[in-house]
Amino acid sequence: MKIVVQRVARASVVVENAVVGEIDTGLLLYVCLEAGDEIAKLDEAAEKIQKLRIFEDEKGKMNNNVVQANGKILSISQFTLSWDGRKGHRPSFDRSMPPQEARLMYNLFNQKLRDLGLVVETGRFGADMKVDSVNDGPVTFHLNF
Repeated sequence: MKIVVQRVARASVVVENAVVGEIDTGLLLYVCLEAGDEIAKLDEAAEKIQKLRIFEDEKGKMNNNVVQANGKILSISQFTLSWDGRKGHRPSFDRSMPPQEARLMYNLFNQKLRDLGLVVETGRFGADMKVDSVNDGPVTFHLNF
């Protein structure tokens, strides 16, 4: 499981000319599920996302998590992160979890975030999505589970 985390001032996702998910302050997540990922990874990832201290406190230090920042989550499925880029110039997505399984795991991951008290908006799994965001900082991390 790989997740790109961006601290954003705002983010939205459009599918077929309609906004399907939108947040102001919070985290934009690009979520990639890979073959062999298990539910335990979803738990670990959700807890890590909830506890990431990447928002500024009153002293300007990155000490606050998304809850403390009154932020929300915009979660986007992103199978293309499975390519590591080491070989060739044409990406291969052989490491990606099969779509039917990935859809279930992606939905479960988002539910686990919600169960931790986070407000979660999503894109549409498998759709052609247009994501618009304003990265705050910029602050971006690439997490592997």
